Amino acid sequence: MKTRDLAYVALFAAIVAVLGLVPAIQVGPVPITAQTLGVMLAGSVLGARRGFLALLLFLVLVAVGLPLLASGSGGLSVFVGPSAGYLYSWPIGAFVVGLITELTWTRYNLAWALLANVVGGILVVYAIGIPFVAVYADAVTLRQSFTGSFVFLPGDAVKAVIASLVAVQVRRAYPVIERPRRAAAVR
Repeated sequence: MKTRDLAYVALFAAIVAVLGLVPAIQVGPVPITAQTLGVMLAGSVLGARRGFLALLLFLVLVAVGLPLLASGSGGLSVFVGPSAGYLYSWPIGAFVVGLITELTWTRYNLAWALLANVVGGILVVYAIGIPFVAVYADAVTLRQSFTGSFVFLPGDAVKAVIASLVAVQVRRAYPVIERPRRAAAVR
């Protein structure tokens, strides 16, 4: 990994931490936070591998006890509660956002950015997070966890739009993701 890549990974881990300064809104066992915007931005701007590593680094910092989550918490205990699935989903969500971004790089625009952020930043995150709520929250079924997640959709849709607008502008001004290289001609 190049020094520049390490700097990008650290920068986006820090961005997710800063987004944790926005106070969480508690709506049941899982709070609404701004940090999922960081998941979408990391994948959209850095690509799959670096986006994944940025969120993995963030979670390692949380695991060692730094109070970087929007609730002001950190340590290993946050990885075994109702919101743990959402935390586990963040690196995977960033990876999926980044992968779709990389695959659509030559024709990347706002529509592709929105698709990437909705699929990776919302669908993947919910697919991993919702079952954890059902397992760890007292007397919550999978169906209740699923329907309870609807409260997050408006905010996550706004975050997907913001991340998409930022990603498209960053791509134009300072593309961090390298353009795919053409395969060498076979002789």
